[in-house]
This record gives sequence, C-alpha cells and structure tokens, in this order.
Amino acid sequence: MSQLQRITINPNQLQETELLLTSQQQHYLLRVLRLRDGDKFIAMDGMGKWWLAQLAGEQGQVLELLEVKTELPISITLMMALPKGNGFDEIVRCCTELGVTCIAPVLSDRTLLNPSLQKLERWRRIASEAAEQSERAVVPTILEPVAFNTAMNESTATHRYICEARGDYPHLNQVINNTKNDIIIAIGPEGGWTNQEIEIAVKSGFQPISLGRRILRAVTAPIVAISLIAANFE
Repeated sequence: MSQLQRITINPNQLQETELLLTSQQQHYLLRVLRLRDGDKFIAMDGMGKWWLAQLAGEQGQVLELLEVKTELPISITLMMALPKGNGFDEIVRCCTELGVTCIAPVLSDRTLLNPSLQKLERWRRIASEAAEQSERAVVPTILEPVAFNTAMNESTATHRYICEARGDYPHLNQVINNTKNDIIIAIGPEGGWTNQEIEIAVKSGFQPISLGRRILRAVTAPIVAISLIAANFE
C-alpha cells in the first residue's frame, strides 16, 4: 500500500464512488506513471482523508476509505520571515515533511524578498508535493505574506514562541515539555529580528526562546525548530 502513488485532490472531485481527475492528474497518471485500467493509486484531500482508488479509463474509481496515522498530535504554525532568494522553497518542503500544519510568511524589517502571487502558488504546490511524498494526511496551509505587526496581532495560538539567536533565553526543548495545545513559532530572516520586533512580539504574548548556542542560517533554523517539536510529540 505504501508504494502506491499519491495524488492530492479537491473534495469536489469526488462524485460518490467516482473520482473526476483533472487533465494534469490524467497526464501524470497515464503519461508519466503509465498506469493502466485497474491500476491502484491513493487520492488524498489534504485535510486528513485518503482513499484507495483505481484507474478506470481517464477517471478514477474509489475502492475504500483508508485510515492514516501520520500526523502529529499537535498543531504547529511556523511564522517565518521570508529569507532571500529561493530559501523559502526549501523551508516549505522540509517543514511539510516534518509535520508543520500551517506556514505564515512574514515581511519583517530585514526582509529583502517581495513575493509575487506566483511565488505563493509555487509554495502551495511544493507543500502539496511534499505532503504526498512524505505520506502526510494533511497538506499544510500556506498563508499569504503579511507585515510583521499584522502577523503578531492575528496570532491566536495558546503557546507562542519567537526564536532569538542572541540573548539569555531558555532552549525550545525546555519550554515545550508541558505544551498540550497548538503552537506558533516565529523565526526571523538573515540578520534576525530587530530589537523593536522582539519587544512587539513579547507584548503580543510571544516567549523568546533559543535553538542553541550556534547561529543558524535562516533556512536551517525552522527545520531545527520543527524537528525538535516533532521529536517531542511524535
């Protein structure tokens, strides 16, 4: 079962036991993978459900609902100041594999990237592909980029942490042991957060924390943070 190809579908593609495949999905299954009538694959809606299906002509036939237990028992939102270049692509890919629930791109004082709508679409596609590859039941939500202050004002998670590379702050491992509800963890861009941003975050209910004694790259830090949280709750 685990070796079957997985595709992400929209729930409205399901018509009782018939799965209406898009032209892109038909091309992928029929031309790229060269599946034939009766060959099986897995359809996932990105919101927690998997179905075993088989190819029937250019459409799919749903055979059964599958039980999937690959998600973490806690919701993790990564609030990430956009790094330069294409670094955010790798962040989305790796953090999706590690179990993040939502990724919120943030425009901070030191953010250099001004993303286009095409970038957002690309990130969502990467998240979908990474979720399929890592056999996740849920495709992480990729929010539209917002200003730092807006992100702070809209954050509602029970446990809120902001990573700061310099300063005498407790390690993430020390503060998540008693966490039982949803988590937001905010990570800055190259050069880190400004002092003013840290002050605003603290006033908004965020606890400054450390990821260790070494200074991590903007692309490395979120992978370390989500790995630590996942290891704690897996």
